[in-house]
Amino acid sequence: MIWEIGLLNIMKSHPVQLEISGPTAMWTRPDTGSSPVSYVAPTFSAVKGIFESVLRWKSVNVKPTKVEICAPVQFHRYTTNYGGPLRASDAMAKGASFQFYAVVLVNVCYRLYAEAEFAGHHETSTWPPHAYHDVFNRALERGQWFYTPCLGWKEFAPDYVGLFRPQTRVCESENHELPTMLRMVFDQPQTGRIKPTFSRKLRVKNGVLTYA
Repeated sequence: MIWEIGLLNIMKSHPVQLEISGPTAMWTRPDTGSSPVSYVAPTFSAVKGIFESVLRWKSVNVKPTKVEICAPVQFHRYTTNYGGPLRASDAMAKGASFQFYAVVLVNVCYRLYAEAEFAGHHETSTWPPHAYHDVFNRALERGQWFYTPCLGWKEFAPDYVGLFRPQTRVCESENHELPTMLRMVFDQPQTGRIKPTFSRKLRVKNGVLTYA
């Protein structure tokens, strides 16, 4: 009986959560082309990436469940000079930069929620989800990262990543319809191929976005 209870504890999913905020964020809408515009809230895959920036184990899949918007949504025009290999050939020959325009979010704050569960091919692992849950919370408290968290684009570093702060409140005035939203870029949670998938008819209601 004790063994069965222990097995059930290992096999079930375990909730993890964190708060993140920063001056600038970008959750790119793929349908906005070369001058991208941000969604009002992070995508499923972006939230997964934030959790895995704190702790990433091959044996555990982190599955985002919802996000709470804790600051008013504010869009802002953003311009940067791009000097990478995707410039036009004549611009590269001249050593010229490409001006890149985007519409980003500013002064953002979110509470993120997810479930830690076994990755399908690691069900006999000695590092189960409940262990991930405990190690994740310790890492979050200490400010230890698997890699540096970001708010969408790598250059948009957060000013806070950690446990829920008591003064943070959900911005209940935020209500948005999301007819389509990028879910995952890859076809598998880990080591997948590029094959974007989308969620349909999502909605931010009273500041809360629940992923399908």
